[in-house]
Amino acid sequence: MAPGKTLITFDVDGTLIKAVGAHANKFHKDAFAHAFKIVHGLHTNIDVIAHHGSTDQLVIESVLKHHGLEHDVIWAKMPECCDAMLAYAYQAAAAGFAATGLELLPGVKELLSRLAERDDVIVALVTGNLERIAWIKMKALGIEGSFTKPGVGGFGSDDTNRGALVRIARKRCAEKLGCEVRTAVHVGDTPNDVSAAEFGGAKAIAVTTGVFDAASLLNAAGDNKANVTVMDGLTDVDAVLRACGLEP
Repeated sequence: MAPGKTLITFDVDGTLIKAVGAHANKFHKDAFAHAFKIVHGLHTNIDVIAHHGSTDQLVIESVLKHHGLEHDVIWAKMPECCDAMLAYAYQAAAAGFAATGLELLPGVKELLSRLAERDDVIVALVTGNLERIAWIKMKALGIEGSFTKPGVGGFGSDDTNRGALVRIARKRCAEKLGCEVRTAVHVGDTPNDVSAAEFGGAKAIAVTTGVFDAASLLNAAGDNKANVTVMDGLTDVDAVLRACGLEP
């Protein structure tokens, strides 16, 4: 097995990218709405619930429960919902609409470029997005090539538990890259990212670029606040590298 490397995983929405304008995150939201309509005959959207920091399958579950559907019915048709989302996503990507209402957050492109130049790191996604939806976003915003190939992250299509996704990402490094993870760092913008990092055996870098403030992010660590570095964003690339335990 190859020598150990530092695995750095990034959440997507609110961490690498932000939703902007009247059509904020339109591609992803419309994929959900399409699935609700096609599979369950519901005309609804994800904004009927609080969904920040959740995973796509849990978002589907929460919206459908909001409309009175039973647990067994929801999960029996979950594969159909995910397939419907992906079918919509492929069409939107082909039509060039995947980046509508999205933009990269400041510092992201430079940070990913710096990381891509290094041979001591593995760069991956750990996100609640379904895997193909996450990569469609990355491609549409021009940063897909900055991540280690083949993709070794963890996604909302793998598990509903964000902490499990960090563990899945670590496991895939061995399976796909033949590389041991010496240190893992997860970068995210929600309390769920902070707790997921701890669950997955990773250090957390929590950024206040989403809807949560520094206190909320730090408090998510409970008694293990030393495991968290809270930053106001990713613009100070050298500081981010140091927080990852790397020399700039």
